[in-house]
Amino acid sequence: MTRAITLATAALLGLSGAAHAAGGDLASLPIPLELQVGTGDNGFGMEPNEFQMQTGQAYRLTVQAVGWHECNWEAPSFFKNTWIRKIEAGNMEIKVAYLYELEMDMDGEVEVFFVPIRPGTYSFGCRGLEDRGMTGSFIVE
Repeated sequence: MTRAITLATAALLGLSGAAHAAGGDLASLPIPLELQVGTGDNGFGMEPNEFQMQTGQAYRLTVQAVGWHECNWEAPSFFKNTWIRKIEAGNMEIKVAYLYELEMDMDGEVEVFFVPIRPGTYSFGCRGLEDRGMTGSFIVE
């Protein structure tokens, strides 16, 4: 029995070491993404409105409000399927387990550091303004 436990432990250690060596520290090298909210002549646009991502890869999403409309930016299904490392706004670093919404006034910027953990297509948008073009999608493979 002791030999079986020793072999199982050695196998687990070997697998975890290989995965760590191949992938490295996921949180240390996030891929930068940028989203501008409130673009266009009427201030009801988002650019870009689609993001392609991979599960297990770290990302840093900068959301910048540039228009003159208030936006309650939501992506609930997406954030239920990601690990959120932290949020940075101003001179603050915020640690959260779950993100529901970012409420933005006419201008401002926030950075969300995360790792997608489940493939799928997830919508995002400004609540109540989706029909005016303030919507998009995260595509995670």
